[in-house]
Amino acid sequence: MALTDTAIRNAKAKDKPYKISDAQGMHLLIKPNGGKYWRLKYRIAGREKILALGVYPETTLAEAREKKTQARKLLATNIDPSQSKKEEKLQTLLKNENNFEAVAREWHENQTHVWTNRHAYYVMRRLETDIFPCLSVRPIADITAPELLTTIRLIEKRGATDLAHRALQTCGQIFRYAIVTSRAERDVSADLRGALKAKKVTNHAYLKESDIPKFLAKLDDYQGEELTQQAIRLLLLTFVRTGELRGAQWEEFSFSAKEWRIPAERMKMRQLHIVPLSSQAIEILEKIQALNLTSPYVFPGSRNYTKCMSENTILYALYRMGYHGRATGHGFRATASTILNEKSFRSDVIERQLAHGERNSVRASYNHAEYLSERRQMMQFWADYLDSIVATVTIASSVSLKPQHESGAILLISNSPPPP
Repeated sequence: MALTDTAIRNAKAKDKPYKISDAQGMHLLIKPNGGKYWRLKYRIAGREKILALGVYPETTLAEAREKKTQARKLLATNIDPSQSKKEEKLQTLLKNENNFEAVAREWHENQTHVWTNRHAYYVMRRLETDIFPCLSVRPIADITAPELLTTIRLIEKRGATDLAHRALQTCGQIFRYAIVTSRAERDVSADLRGALKAKKVTNHAYLKESDIPKFLAKLDDYQGEELTQQAIRLLLLTFVRTGELRGAQWEEFSFSAKEWRIPAERMKMRQLHIVPLSSQAIEILEKIQALNLTSPYVFPGSRNYTKCMSENTILYALYRMGYHGRATGHGFRATASTILNEKSFRSDVIERQLAHGERNSVRASYNHAEYLSERRQMMQFWADYLDSIVATVTIASSVSLKPQHESGAILLISNSPPPP
């Protein structure tokens, strides 16, 4: 006889568990503590088994019967409903474990060996600030393109267009990592191409060739810290990234070889980089050594010699010189690249000296010394070229330069070398 809801409610607990039957193997098990449990008895592969269907009253009679019907449909196709239920639980568990934040943090950890510490920090901070609050607990395989777009547009709406594009790019990398690690089937960020506002194209402010004479004159008259002045001079001569200069340590330099070897862990692309040193660059380093700052850093912090110079020191010095919005330390790279290209140096040689990324990972592991002979010539040419600008302006204006020991100038007068 089929059960009714009234009969179920009126069923009382006894000293021992007992059951009351419904139909087609389904029954209600009533335990001494009053708990009422839906069960389905069935046979598969000659074995009798029991499937739990829920607990009354959380699972009603109608819901229990629906679960029984679904289980019998599985049995009709020779599928064990108990095993199917276990697999569903496992998939749910895997989804919960493979939420977006868990996969993102795993991806981030796997990237740190090719990133600088600074870059790794900012990538995680952007995820924690803008992405995790919306997608953290969502199974990465369940996230849809519209859901991701809603998250990214929250960044866009506050006016951070460039940041929104970077966040979308980062999410795409995370989705692709999830695909290759069997946590997702597709990269939904690919569906959002063209969905965001166009990025504002901005370049680092940099000096044009016509700006250099006045800039060098202002640098020579700089009234701030001598160490900052020398840092700007060396940055202009070597055109490395500002962070690479600030973190420079004395052990990286060889005066005899006239080389500065920046270790891979300090480079943006995580590859050893060799900077040939011109005679002018060597002279700057010798001047800094004479200051006896007792620090492992060439450019230590003004308050703490155990740390390197602050990341804003050079930028603020340029501001004080009157170059706010007109020049940046990073912009020296564009200045050197533009002029050296115009002077007919090979673009491959210039790009290698700029330490731009190498797409071929095998080649990248060996290219730190690539074109080194040409690069040595180019770096000395660049230093002599800057000196020649000072000399040309001096002759044209009929104004003599002060002796080096009085002015502190390090750019020497020389004849402009012939183009390579």
